[in-house]
Amino acid sequence: MKTLSFLKAPLLAMAAAVTLALTSGALAQDRTREVPSYEVKITNLTRGQQFTPILAATHTPSVSLFQLGQPASSELATLAEEGNVAPLTAALRANKAVLEVVNGSGLTEPGATSTLTVNGRGGTGSSRISVAAMLIPTNDAFFAVNSVTLPLRGETLAFTVPAYDSGSERNDELCASIPGPNFAECGGSGGGAAPVGGEEGFVHISAGMHGIGSFAAAARDWRNPVARITIRRVR
Repeated sequence: MKTLSFLKAPLLAMAAAVTLALTSGALAQDRTREVPSYEVKITNLTRGQQFTPILAATHTPSVSLFQLGQPASSELATLAEEGNVAPLTAALRANKAVLEVVNGSGLTEPGATSTLTVNGRGGTGSSRISVAAMLIPTNDAFFAVNSVTLPLRGETLAFTVPAYDSGSERNDELCASIPGPNFAECGGSGGGAAPVGGEEGFVHISAGMHGIGSFAAAARDWRNPVARITIRRVR
């Protein structure tokens, strides 16, 4: 009898190991299913504006990048004035209601499309997405989708979005005030200094370029919308 008991122990251990392996595999599959992934395509619809590196974030409904008619956060103002996504990325990542933030790289030229992939709800209850980037050459114009519901499996959502003005910098349209790469009108790169005074003080629909400074409206102005954004679940 002792011999039989001795032989049963390895068999029980093996059975437990198999059960553990199957359970671990099932949990791994569940974790994969718990984290949907989304493809975000951003097409530049303008004739003479470039998009700076693009930010995309998934989050709960409690998060919003801005409210029309209200002052922009300092982080959004930096994105809109400088094309710098780092401060807004850091602020979002520090927020427990945000699941993931991803940043694109390089410029999106007129007529071109950039693609980002971002994870969605996971186990955190995240159900919204926001996307934003600056338009150059402008003082503080940006496009955005702001806290829109993520698509279900098999759905593709499409948005044509306007340009917004962060209201944090006067629109003098001067090379010295606008950051960016080589602009033909500037004989080189823009300056990026922020003019002081005359800011609107709240986020609003951009009024475009009026040719009052270094850039001719005939070449750089637009008629809204400025971007087409499609979002589809890929996992």
